[in-house]
Amino acid sequence: MPDGLARGDDGVVRCAWGDSTPDYRTYHDDEWGRPVSDDTRLFEKLCLEGFQSGLSWLTILRKREAFRAAFNGFDFHQVARFTDEDVERLLQNAAIVRHRGKIEATINNAQRAVELTEEQSLAHFVWGYDDPKLLARDLKKRGWRFVGPTTCYAFLQGVGVVNDHLEGCGTRDEVERERKRFRVPGRK
Repeated sequence: MPDGLARGDDGVVRCAWGDSTPDYRTYHDDEWGRPVSDDTRLFEKLCLEGFQSGLSWLTILRKREAFRAAFNGFDFHQVARFTDEDVERLLQNAAIVRHRGKIEATINNAQRAVELTEEQSLAHFVWGYDDPKLLARDLKKRGWRFVGPTTCYAFLQGVGVVNDHLEGCGTRDEVERERKRFRVPGRK
């Protein structure tokens, strides 16, 4: 087996990390790298990548439903209206990552997402980037937080802007076909 690949007990060859746990297998096969156009899902993914900073993605993946409940399904219009009381409530929620800076960044970023979507969809904005440094720079210029280049690269991988499934991974070609068929909202 080439480096970085593993054959699962289901006989499928996939990126080795994607076969390391059942949670990763589902995420790798069904979600990671597949194009996302929905603004709410894009906002969720960018926020979760920010929460992941310094932690394992598996930790975030396993807490994702709790995050969705805590942040109103990542409806950024609703999250933008969160108050200091909401921050305190979230800091008491053991089902999510209780990091004040990341919680406050999520609320701030929701406010910035509302501003951005007054100009264009979040999808149209995000799909204009394949360089995580440029995306991070431009988001920061707009006042976003916890959106450094590493976070932005993981985000771009996760939502299909880049396809980092390894050559030989059983999901790579399928994801690439989806990416070729994908039409960015707002573009011709």
